[in-house]
Amino acid sequence: MKITFLGTGPSHGVPIIGCTCDVCTSKDPKNIRYRASVYIEIQDSAILIDTPPELRLQAINYGLSHVDCVLFTHQHADHIHGFDDLRRFNDIQKKEIFCFGDEETLTDIRQMYGYVFDGGHAYASKPKVILKPVTTRFQFQGIHIQPIPIYHGEHMILGYRIGDFAYLTDCSGIPKSSYPLLKGLKVLVLSALRYKPHPNHLSVEEAQALINWLEPEKAYITHMTHRIDYHQLQSSLPEHISPAYDGLILWL
Repeated sequence: MKITFLGTGPSHGVPIIGCTCDVCTSKDPKNIRYRASVYIEIQDSAILIDTPPELRLQAINYGLSHVDCVLFTHQHADHIHGFDDLRRFNDIQKKEIFCFGDEETLTDIRQMYGYVFDGGHAYASKPKVILKPVTTRFQFQGIHIQPIPIYHGEHMILGYRIGDFAYLTDCSGIPKSSYPLLKGLKVLVLSALRYKPHPNHLSVEEAQALINWLEPEKAYITHMTHRIDYHQLQSSLPEHISPAYDGLILWL
């Protein structure tokens, strides 16, 4: 399994508009963060988690030309507003793309992108997708995928586990019923928005505590704001935890 981090930033991205802080003005590429997404290549299949607003640029930057399916975590703008860019993958592949998510997320996608689904507009080009609601473990092209219910504030969203890899973004907590689904991981990707607590997201300290509880072999932190400098965070973390960065590639 090859995992490429396409983006590791929050809803504003990094740098954010109109900010002159040290991170936003940093020339270090590890402090430049597109909206959060990963691209997974496994068994000749290409799986994209979320379609962030920079999807076109992410695909160009990292040489993506194929997407077999998309796993949507939830319906917030920074996770779905690159949806229309899927049509370019349709053009290349000459086939529809399967999109998985919970029913609420898929319902909102239908509403936001009505021109794709209502059949009433003569658009020359629009995404050709098959929306598939999921609640439990399922298979796609022989790959077992486990949705992981997690909290995003008071809202329940989905993370995903594929083999020994799990991806949990926009997480503020994990219900006890999801703990067994996250045991025995080689790699856990978990979001930590900033150092200061936030009602809808884990802080760095909270994320570390959760990682230590789940005991993956290795963990990476994603969805980080401009309040986090990559190297400062890296130097403060134990060896088994690292901040992720755009373009990071993992092999499992």
